[in-house]
Amino acid sequence: QVRLVESGGGVVQAGGSLRLSCAASGFILDDSAVGWFRQAPGKEREVVSCVSSSDSTSYYTNSVKGRFTISRDNAKNTVYLQMNSLKPEDTAVYYCASVADSDYDRECQLVGFYEHDYWGRGTQVTVSS
Repeated sequence: QVRLVESGGGVVQAGGSLRLSCAASGFILDDSAVGWFRQAPGKEREVVSCVSSSDSTSYYTNSVKGRFTISRDNAKNTVYLQMNSLKPEDTAVYYCASVADSDYDRECQLVGFYEHDYWGRGTQVTVSS
């Protein structure tokens, strides 16, 4: 079965850390560009970070730069999002998505008229003040 599964969410106090995992099954994630997105209650989904398929260059939205790190573990077919110095405004459902036939620009927007191939179901991150 081809799918992406996120895990690692939870409840943490402000200033704490979490590591989210995006595990792929049924396909090789290293062949794809992968992005992390989040959606807070009452807000639109926004991009958090992405890693390119061509050279594994990573990009981050301004609000998480210096606090979040995206990385790949090809042996585990997984992409991680290490989140440090968490803030209450980071509270959201976090999703990962992948695309094989396109890549991201510096704003984590897909190049060309492509959509993501797969999306996970999300993992809840709650940061208490």
